[in-house]
Amino acid sequence: MLTALSIPIEPLEANRCEPYGWMLGKPVRTDGDAPAFVSPASDFWREHLFDTGTAGETEILWVVYRNRGAEISALELHRLTQQAIVPLTAPVVHIVATSLEDGEPDLNSLRAFEIPVGKGLCMRPNVWHATRVANTESTCLMLTRPSTTYDLVVHLKTGAPACESVIRPIDTRTLELGAA
Repeated sequence: MLTALSIPIEPLEANRCEPYGWMLGKPVRTDGDAPAFVSPASDFWREHLFDTGTAGETEILWVVYRNRGAEISALELHRLTQQAIVPLTAPVVHIVATSLEDGEPDLNSLRAFEIPVGKGLCMRPNVWHATRVANTESTCLMLTRPSTTYDLVVHLKTGAPACESVIRPIDTRTLELGAA
């Protein structure tokens, strides 16, 4: 049963995730300005131009998610860069929220998207998020900014203040497993 503190899990669709970023894995389009090529041997097309922010470089991370917990009691945010997550071995549930004017998470905007293998989500900067798995761990490809990764690793290992990221506790919300 859904409650005020429940988050239903939704399928990933381009229009549903727009306030938080961009769905990755849409079908090829050859009728626009983005470069695309379709042939019997292979297809390729531009999906998204990734923005790391001022003076940023793009980093490819390998991330293994194992958290199966339905309770969401904290959210993470990256201030400077977009961040893309693409599951490679198993689906993930990605929880997102926009920011209020004061930078805090807008808990009224919380959504949870099931991201299947082969699809992805590229989040805008300043989007709050958390990730869970349903049944098994999931290895994901992630695009981010190297300085953001370094900043977060130092914070998580030493407790030093983070500059590019924020992890904020929230009033616990519960994922409605089986809602997708």
